[in-house]
Amino acid sequence: MKAAALLALVSAVVATPLSLYDNEQSPLGDFLPKSYPGFDLDLTAPRLVLLDGQDEPVVMTELEKIQAKVRGIRFFDVTETPDLGSHAHLRGVKKPSYPAPNSTETVRSVIDTLEIQNLRDGLEKFTSFRTRYYRSQTGKESQQWLLKKITEITKKFAPKSLQDLISIQEFPHSWAQSSVIVRINGSSPSDDGVVVIGAHLDSTNTWPFLPAPGADDDGSGSMSILEAYRALVAAGFHPERAVEFHWYSAEEGGLLGSQAVARAYEGRNVNVVAMSQYDMTAWVKRGTRESVGIITDYVDPDLTEYNKKLVDLYLDIPWAETKCGYACSDHASWGKAGYPSVFTIEATFENSNHGNIHSANDRYDISDEFSFSHMLEFSKLAVSFAVELGGWRKDN
Repeated sequence: MKAAALLALVSAVVATPLSLYDNEQSPLGDFLPKSYPGFDLDLTAPRLVLLDGQDEPVVMTELEKIQAKVRGIRFFDVTETPDLGSHAHLRGVKKPSYPAPNSTETVRSVIDTLEIQNLRDGLEKFTSFRTRYYRSQTGKESQQWLLKKITEITKKFAPKSLQDLISIQEFPHSWAQSSVIVRINGSSPSDDGVVVIGAHLDSTNTWPFLPAPGADDDGSGSMSILEAYRALVAAGFHPERAVEFHWYSAEEGGLLGSQAVARAYEGRNVNVVAMSQYDMTAWVKRGTRESVGIITDYVDPDLTEYNKKLVDLYLDIPWAETKCGYACSDHASWGKAGYPSVFTIEATFENSNHGNIHSANDRYDISDEFSFSHMLEFSKLAVSFAVELGGWRKDN
C-alpha cells in the first residue's frame, strides 16, 4: 500500500468515533463489552506504532490499534522496542550461506516418528482456554500449560544426556503472558550460530474481550513445531549448531513478543543464521490443491529458496509462492533486526482461513477443511529445518 494512502486510512481509523465500540451495534458484531474479568487492557493507553512505508512511528491508542487491525492494517507496535534493527546493517556484511540439504536419511528417520494424535491432543487442550490473549489471565494460564507440556515432553522423551543440554525458559514481558524459549545447545566448539523455529502462542478475537480459541491462528503452528520438537528430542537430536524453538507472546498486539526477543538477541549480538515462522498450518480450503504457502515478501530470498528445497525433499505436498504483506507475522521482527527469516503458511494467502480466525469460530471442529494431517506436513518441515541447518552427526 502506498504510504500516502496508508496514512489516509490510518487517519480515518483514528477519527472513527469511540461510539463505534460503545453500547451500539458494531461492524464487529453485537454488543461489545469494554472489559472482562482477568483482562489488563486499557483501551485508551497510547502506543507507538510503525506503519508500512513510514520511518517514524505514530501514536495510537490500544483501541485505535484494534480498529486498524479490523481494517487490515498491519503494523509493528514499537513502544517497547523502538531501537530494534539499529544494528541490522552490520549483519548484512557477513550473510550466511545455505548448502544443499544432505541429511536425507537422518531427517526421514525422525519424520517417520511424528504422530497426528499428539497434534490433536495438544490442540484440544491449547484451545480449551477461553482466550490466549496476551493481556488476559487465561492467556497467561495457556502459556504456563505450554511451558509445562514442553518440560514434560523433554523429561519423557529426551535421553538424560540430551536433557542436560536443553534449557526451557520463560521470556518475560511487561504484560502477564511470557514468550517461551527452548534451546538445544550445539556440540561444535567453533560454530556460534543459532537456528530458530518459531510460532506464536497467543490468540485474539477481533474484539479482544470475546472468546478466541485460536485453533488455526496460531494453535496449529504452535502444535506443529511442538510435535517436531518431541520427535527430535526422542531421537536424541544433538545438533552441531544450537537450535531453538520459540513460542512468542503478543503477536496479535503488533509482534510485541518476537520484537522483544529479537531485540534481546540483537543486543547480545547472537548469531542467528536462520529463523523460520509457522503461523497457521491447518487449513486446506475445499476445492483447492493442498500445498504449503511459501511467503516471498519481507523475507530472506536465499533462505526462502532453501525452504522450498526442504518442502520438495521431505514433504508429501508441493509449495506455492504467496505474499502476506508488511509485519505479517513474527518472522518480520527478525527481518527487522537484520536476521535471515522465512515464513511458511497453510496455503496461498487468499486460500487461507480468513473466515474463522480472530473469532470464536477458530476451532478445529468447525470444518473438515481443518486438517491435522496438513499440520503434520509442517512438523516435517520444522524437523528438516532443524536437522539440515543445525547439523547432526548421529555417530557423535
